[in-house]
Order: sequence, then C-alpha cells, then structure tokens
Amino acid sequence: MMLKQIFINLGRLLMLGVWGFLLLNLFQPFPSPLKYFMHVAMAFMFFMHGLQLMMLKSTLPKDGPKISGWQEFKIFVFGVFELIAWQQKNKP
Repeated sequence: MMLKQIFINLGRLLMLGVWGFLLLNLFQPFPSPLKYFMHVAMAFMFFMHGLQLMMLKSTLPKDGPKISGWQEFKIFVFGVFELIAWQQKNKP
C-alpha cells in the first residue's frame, strides 16, 4: 500500500514537470520546430484531461461521493494519478 502511494506521488510530480515544461513554452518559446510540437502536446493534454474529467463526472452515481471543485482541478492537472488516489480514498 505504501509503495502504491509513493508511485502515485511520483506520478503527480512527473505531471507537474510536464505541465511546467508545456507552460514554459508559452512564456519562453522553444526553437521553431519544437515549439509547434509543444503547442500540439499542450492542446492534447487539455483535451485528454478534460475528457477524462467529464467521463468521470458522467459516470458517478447520483447518491455516490461528490467531487469538489478542488478535487476536479487536481484530477484535471494530475490525470490518472489523481484518479487512482481518489478511487482508493472512496473504496466501498
């Protein structure tokens, strides 16, 4: 159980690094071919994490656990790593 938590936290740290790298390109653009790839990668990240969050919200039962705005933000930023942590916390 402890090892799983370590991997989840390492995944969260990795996602922060990826987001930081993608956002850095907006403020300090990389050389020409790489900057376009980074724009596409950022759009893909927004789309996939948004889709993941929408799918989770649409599959939650009405009488099940509610997701706060802060939890939604964390799921959007950290993706599957936060989903796994949320799932472990809300096990029946």
